[in-house]
Amino acid sequence: MGTVAIFGAGVMGETLLSGLLRAGRPTDSLLITERRPERAAELTERYGVRVTDNVAAATAAQTLVLVVKPQDMGALLTEIAPYVEPDDLVVTLAAGITTAFVESRLPEGRSVVRVMPNTPALVDQGMAAVSAGTHCPPEHVAEAQGLLAAVGKVLEVPEGLQDAVTAISGSGPAYIFYVVEAMIEAGVVLGMPRATASELVVQTLVGAATMIRETGQHPTVLREQVTSPGGTTAAALRELDDHKVRAAFISAMEAAATRSRELAGG
Repeated sequence: MGTVAIFGAGVMGETLLSGLLRAGRPTDSLLITERRPERAAELTERYGVRVTDNVAAATAAQTLVLVVKPQDMGALLTEIAPYVEPDDLVVTLAAGITTAFVESRLPEGRSVVRVMPNTPALVDQGMAAVSAGTHCPPEHVAEAQGLLAAVGKVLEVPEGLQDAVTAISGSGPAYIFYVVEAMIEAGVVLGMPRATASELVVQTLVGAATMIRETGQHPTVLREQVTSPGGTTAAALRELDDHKVRAAFISAMEAAATRSRELAGG
Protein backbone atom coordinates (compact mmCIF):
# COMPACT_ATOMS: atom_id res chain seq x y z
CA MET A 1 0.00 0.00 0.00
CA GLY A 2 1.56 3.27 -1.14
CA THR A 3 1.70 6.54 0.76
CA VAL A 4 -1.17 8.98 0.32
CA ALA A 5 -0.50 12.68 0.86
CA ILE A 6 -3.40 15.08 1.36
CA PHE A 7 -2.45 18.64 0.45
CA GLY A 8 -4.63 21.03 2.43
CA ALA A 9 -5.88 20.51 5.98
CA GLY A 10 -9.19 22.32 5.61
CA VAL A 11 -12.59 20.75 6.22
CA MET A 12 -12.54 18.42 3.22
CA GLY A 13 -8.88 17.48 3.66
CA GLU A 14 -9.42 16.55 7.31
CA THR A 15 -12.67 14.75 6.42
CA LEU A 16 -10.89 12.56 3.88
CA LEU A 17 -8.03 11.90 6.30
CA SER A 18 -10.34 10.78 9.11
CA GLY A 19 -12.42 8.69 6.70
CA LEU A 20 -9.36 6.84 5.40
CA LEU A 21 -8.25 6.11 8.96
CA ARG A 22 -11.73 4.81 9.87
CA ALA A 23 -11.64 2.64 6.74
CA GLY A 24 -8.51 0.94 8.08
CA ARG A 25 -5.68 2.64 6.22
CA PRO A 26 -2.51 2.59 8.38
CA THR A 27 -1.53 5.87 9.97
CA ASP A 28 2.03 5.60 8.66
CA SER A 29 0.74 5.45 5.06
CA LEU A 30 -0.86 8.91 5.30
CA LEU A 31 0.57 12.43 5.22
CA ILE A 32 -1.15 15.80 5.34
CA THR A 33 0.23 19.26 4.67
CA GLU A 34 -0.37 22.33 6.80
CA ARG A 35 1.69 25.50 7.09
CA ARG A 36 0.33 26.76 10.43
CA PRO A 37 2.24 25.16 13.34
CA GLU A 38 -0.72 25.19 15.74
CA ARG A 39 -3.00 23.48 13.20
CA ALA A 40 -0.27 20.94 12.40
CA ALA A 41 0.09 20.10 16.10
CA GLU A 42 -3.69 19.71 16.41
CA LEU A 43 -3.81 17.25 13.49
CA THR A 44 -0.89 15.22 14.81
CA GLU A 45 -2.49 14.98 18.25
CA ARG A 46 -5.93 14.09 16.88
CA TYR A 47 -4.95 11.55 14.21
CA GLY A 48 -1.36 10.56 14.87
CA VAL A 49 -0.38 11.27 11.27
CA ARG A 50 2.69 13.07 10.03
CA VAL A 51 2.13 16.70 9.03
CA THR A 52 4.69 18.08 6.63
CA ASP A 53 5.31 20.63 3.88
CA ASN A 54 4.26 20.35 0.24
CA VAL A 55 7.63 19.36 -1.21
CA ALA A 56 8.28 16.65 1.40
CA ALA A 57 4.76 15.25 0.93
CA ALA A 58 5.08 15.21 -2.87
CA THR A 59 8.44 13.47 -2.63
CA ALA A 60 7.21 10.76 -0.25
CA ALA A 61 3.77 9.99 -1.70
CA GLN A 62 2.62 7.83 -4.58
CA THR A 63 -0.90 9.28 -4.41
CA LEU A 64 -1.17 13.06 -4.12
CA VAL A 65 -4.63 14.38 -3.17
CA LEU A 66 -4.88 18.13 -3.76
CA VAL A 67 -7.60 19.65 -1.58
CA VAL A 68 -6.99 23.39 -1.88
CA LYS A 69 -9.10 26.30 -3.12
CA PRO A 70 -9.35 26.60 -6.91
CA GLN A 71 -7.40 29.88 -6.87
CA ASP A 72 -4.53 28.20 -4.99
CA MET A 73 -4.24 25.16 -7.27
CA GLY A 74 -1.88 26.69 -9.83
CA ALA A 75 0.70 27.74 -7.25
CA LEU A 76 0.56 24.34 -5.52
CA LEU A 77 1.08 22.48 -8.81
CA THR A 78 4.05 24.68 -9.68
CA GLU A 79 5.61 23.92 -6.30
CA ILE A 80 5.18 20.13 -6.40
CA ALA A 81 5.52 19.40 -10.15
CA PRO A 82 9.24 18.51 -10.04
CA TYR A 83 8.53 15.83 -7.43
CA VAL A 84 5.62 14.02 -9.15
CA GLU A 85 6.96 10.71 -10.50
CA PRO A 86 5.70 8.91 -13.66
CA ASP A 87 3.83 6.24 -11.67
CA ASP A 88 2.25 8.69 -9.20
CA LEU A 89 -1.45 9.53 -9.14
CA VAL A 90 -2.62 13.13 -8.68
CA VAL A 91 -6.21 13.53 -7.46
CA THR A 92 -7.75 17.01 -7.37
CA LEU A 93 -10.76 18.11 -5.30
CA ALA A 94 -11.48 21.67 -6.41
CA ALA A 95 -14.45 23.19 -8.25
CA GLY A 96 -13.78 24.05 -11.87
CA ILE A 97 -10.22 22.74 -12.02
CA THR A 98 -9.94 20.55 -15.12
CA THR A 99 -7.61 17.61 -15.64
CA ALA A 100 -6.12 19.54 -18.58
CA PHE A 101 -5.26 22.44 -16.24
CA VAL A 102 -3.49 20.05 -13.88
CA GLU A 103 -1.75 18.04 -16.63
CA SER A 104 -0.40 21.22 -18.24
CA ARG A 105 1.38 22.10 -14.98
CA LEU A 106 2.89 18.66 -14.39
CA PRO A 107 5.56 16.76 -16.33
CA GLU A 108 4.24 15.11 -19.51
CA GLY A 109 2.21 11.94 -19.12
CA ARG A 110 1.31 12.23 -15.44
CA SER A 111 -1.84 10.48 -14.20
CA VAL A 112 -4.62 12.81 -13.01
CA VAL A 113 -8.13 12.20 -11.64
CA ARG A 114 -10.59 15.03 -11.01
CA VAL A 115 -13.06 14.66 -8.15
CA MET A 116 -16.07 16.70 -7.06
CA PRO A 117 -16.94 15.72 -3.45
CA ASN A 118 -19.52 17.21 -1.11
CA THR A 119 -19.73 18.01 2.58
CA PRO A 120 -21.90 15.06 3.74
CA ALA A 121 -18.59 13.20 3.51
CA LEU A 122 -18.22 14.57 7.07
CA VAL A 123 -20.74 11.93 8.18
CA ASP A 124 -19.66 9.25 5.66
CA GLN A 125 -22.61 10.08 3.40
CA GLY A 126 -20.70 11.93 0.70
CA MET A 127 -21.41 11.84 -3.02
CA ALA A 128 -18.26 12.10 -5.11
CA ALA A 129 -17.95 12.10 -8.90
CA VAL A 130 -14.59 11.15 -10.47
CA SER A 131 -13.26 11.77 -13.97
CA ALA A 132 -10.03 10.43 -15.46
CA GLY A 133 -7.49 12.61 -17.21
CA THR A 134 -5.77 11.90 -20.53
CA HIS A 135 -3.02 9.64 -19.16
CA CYS A 136 -4.89 7.94 -16.30
CA PRO A 137 -4.98 4.11 -16.38
CA PRO A 138 -8.05 2.22 -15.07
CA GLU A 139 -6.22 1.09 -11.93
CA HIS A 140 -5.64 4.73 -10.96
CA VAL A 141 -9.33 5.54 -11.46
CA ALA A 142 -10.15 2.58 -9.22
CA GLU A 143 -7.68 3.83 -6.62
CA ALA A 144 -9.27 7.29 -6.58
CA GLN A 145 -12.70 5.69 -6.24
CA GLY A 146 -11.42 3.62 -3.32
CA LEU A 147 -10.15 6.73 -1.54
CA LEU A 148 -13.48 8.53 -1.82
CA ALA A 149 -15.48 5.40 -0.96
CA ALA A 150 -14.11 5.81 2.58
CA VAL A 151 -16.52 8.74 3.07
CA GLY A 152 -19.56 7.89 0.92
CA LYS A 153 -20.69 6.93 -2.56
CA VAL A 154 -18.58 7.36 -5.71
CA LEU A 155 -19.62 7.64 -9.34
CA GLU A 156 -17.44 7.89 -12.46
CA VAL A 157 -18.62 10.51 -14.96
CA PRO A 158 -17.25 12.02 -18.19
CA GLU A 159 -15.34 15.18 -17.34
CA GLY A 160 -17.73 17.25 -19.45
CA LEU A 161 -20.38 16.63 -16.80
CA GLN A 162 -18.29 17.84 -13.85
CA ASP A 163 -19.69 21.38 -13.91
CA ALA A 164 -23.18 19.87 -13.68
CA VAL A 165 -22.01 17.59 -10.86
CA THR A 166 -20.70 20.65 -9.03
CA ALA A 167 -24.09 22.32 -9.42
CA ILE A 168 -26.12 19.29 -8.31
CA SER A 169 -24.24 17.35 -5.64
CA GLY A 170 -21.26 19.60 -4.92
CA SER A 171 -23.37 22.64 -4.02
CA GLY A 172 -26.51 20.56 -3.45
CA PRO A 173 -26.32 20.21 0.34
CA ALA A 174 -26.64 24.00 0.63
CA TYR A 175 -29.93 23.95 -1.30
CA ILE A 176 -31.28 21.30 1.06
CA PHE A 177 -30.16 23.30 4.12
CA TYR A 178 -31.83 26.37 2.57
CA VAL A 179 -35.16 24.52 2.22
CA VAL A 180 -34.86 23.12 5.75
CA GLU A 181 -34.27 26.66 7.09
CA ALA A 182 -37.40 27.87 5.30
CA MET A 183 -39.53 24.99 6.62
CA ILE A 184 -38.33 25.62 10.18
CA GLU A 185 -39.10 29.33 9.82
CA ALA A 186 -42.59 28.42 8.61
CA GLY A 187 -43.08 26.36 11.78
CA VAL A 188 -42.07 29.35 13.90
CA VAL A 189 -44.44 31.63 11.96
CA LEU A 190 -47.21 29.10 12.65
CA GLY A 191 -46.56 29.43 16.39
CA MET A 192 -44.35 26.42 16.97
CA PRO A 193 -41.21 26.48 19.18
CA ARG A 194 -38.09 26.48 16.99
CA ALA A 195 -36.72 23.28 18.56
CA THR A 196 -39.97 21.45 17.83
CA ALA A 197 -40.07 22.74 14.24
CA SER A 198 -36.44 21.69 13.74
CA GLU A 199 -37.08 18.15 14.97
CA LEU A 200 -40.15 17.78 12.75
CA VAL A 201 -38.39 19.11 9.66
CA VAL A 202 -35.11 17.19 10.06
CA GLN A 203 -36.80 13.83 10.60
CA THR A 204 -39.15 14.52 7.70
CA LEU A 205 -36.12 15.18 5.50
CA VAL A 206 -34.37 11.99 6.62
CA GLY A 207 -37.55 9.97 6.17
CA ALA A 208 -38.28 11.35 2.70
CA ALA A 209 -34.71 10.73 1.51
CA THR A 210 -34.80 7.19 2.88
CA MET A 211 -38.09 6.53 1.09
CA ILE A 212 -36.64 7.67 -2.23
CA ARG A 213 -33.56 5.49 -1.82
CA GLU A 214 -35.20 2.36 -0.42
CA THR A 215 -38.46 2.20 -2.41
CA GLY A 216 -36.81 2.89 -5.76
CA GLN A 217 -39.94 4.77 -6.80
CA HIS A 218 -39.85 7.97 -8.83
CA PRO A 219 -40.15 11.12 -6.69
CA THR A 220 -43.25 12.09 -8.65
CA VAL A 221 -44.98 8.87 -7.57
CA LEU A 222 -44.01 9.43 -3.94
CA ARG A 223 -45.20 13.04 -4.08
CA GLU A 224 -48.54 12.01 -5.57
CA GLN A 225 -49.01 9.48 -2.75
CA VAL A 226 -48.88 12.33 -0.24
CA THR A 227 -51.07 14.68 -2.29
CA SER A 228 -54.79 14.05 -1.74
CA PRO A 229 -57.13 15.85 -4.17
CA GLY A 230 -58.12 19.19 -2.70
CA GLY A 231 -56.07 18.55 0.43
CA THR A 232 -53.44 20.41 2.44
CA THR A 233 -50.45 19.19 0.43
CA ALA A 234 -52.13 20.16 -2.84
CA ALA A 235 -52.70 23.67 -1.46
CA ALA A 236 -49.05 23.99 -0.48
CA LEU A 237 -47.75 22.65 -3.80
CA ARG A 238 -50.01 25.10 -5.67
CA GLU A 239 -48.24 27.94 -3.85
CA LEU A 240 -44.82 26.54 -4.74
CA ASP A 241 -45.85 26.27 -8.39
CA ASP A 242 -47.28 29.81 -8.37
CA HIS A 243 -43.92 31.06 -7.09
CA LYS A 244 -42.06 29.08 -9.77
CA VAL A 245 -39.97 27.26 -7.16
CA ARG A 246 -39.16 24.36 -9.52
CA ALA A 247 -37.97 26.77 -12.23
CA ALA A 248 -35.96 28.70 -9.64
CA PHE A 249 -34.12 25.55 -8.58
CA ILE A 250 -33.23 24.74 -12.19
CA SER A 251 -32.02 28.31 -12.76
CA ALA A 252 -29.99 28.19 -9.55
CA MET A 253 -28.20 25.01 -10.62
CA GLU A 254 -27.55 26.44 -14.07
CA ALA A 255 -25.95 29.45 -12.33
CA ALA A 256 -23.77 27.15 -10.20
CA ALA A 257 -22.62 25.22 -13.29
CA THR A 258 -21.82 28.50 -15.07
CA ARG A 259 -19.77 29.64 -12.09
CA SER A 260 -17.91 26.33 -12.06
CA ARG A 261 -16.92 26.90 -15.70
CA GLU A 262 -15.83 30.47 -14.85
CA LEU A 263 -13.57 29.17 -12.06
CA ALA A 264 -11.85 27.02 -14.68
CA GLY A 265 -11.32 30.07 -16.84
CA GLY A 266 -13.72 28.69 -19.43
